[in-house]
Amino acid sequence: MTNNKINILISRPEPAGRELQQHLESQGIASHCQPFFDYQAKDTLEQLTNLQHQLAAPIIIFVSVASVEFAEKLMPIAQWPVSDVIAVGSATQQKLKTVNVSASIPEQHDSEGLLALPRLNNINTKDVIIIRGDGGRELIAETLTARGANVHYFESYRRVWRNFPVSVIKSWQQQQINCILVTSNALLEFIVNLVKDSDSYWQDDCIWLVASKRIAKNAEKLGLKRVINADGANKHAISQALSLALF
Repeated sequence: MTNNKINILISRPEPAGRELQQHLESQGIASHCQPFFDYQAKDTLEQLTNLQHQLAAPIIIFVSVASVEFAEKLMPIAQWPVSDVIAVGSATQQKLKTVNVSASIPEQHDSEGLLALPRLNNINTKDVIIIRGDGGRELIAETLTARGANVHYFESYRRVWRNFPVSVIKSWQQQQINCILVTSNALLEFIVNLVKDSDSYWQDDCIWLVASKRIAKNAEKLGLKRVINADGANKHAISQALSLALF
């Protein structure tokens, strides 16, 4: 498969979706940006300051770029009282760097990789704040709690899902979409539900480019035949996966 034959559907929300689209187009890869949800602010500055007053110098864990963006809007993160800052992946780490915050990341960019960090082994009685969106996996909080940590959530944003008629799939066919980029299990399940009563092409022949092993396993359980794990959600991981696996 060559660059001018692949057409990727980018499902991530704005503005990250458009930024990725521009990056791929600079490499000669055709793509279409189709966000399936939007972000909105959720928890408030008052909730954040109340939490900070309760805890002296907690470990802060950011699970996504959006968690950084919305937290920064409430209060500059560089001013937060912390003992350590950890990002789940490189894109989140880079976003923190743009607001003058240094964060460590795990070698494997997911919850399991984060929990394998040595600094999160001996955390009995330590305070941890997980900055995230509404809902999501509980693995990090449950595991750290089992290790004796006092874990708190701050949900800096929430997802607002868009409504799509099934006819949107016809537009994908007209655009000759043959690869769908998925960066979360929530997105995967939403899109699979959308295409489940359509042509079997989406399950059997379309390439599903996913951001982690966990999403890849779920995709296979959902019956998708052509699944590629980019092992990351940043543009470099996605570009590398395409260059190695497709071209």
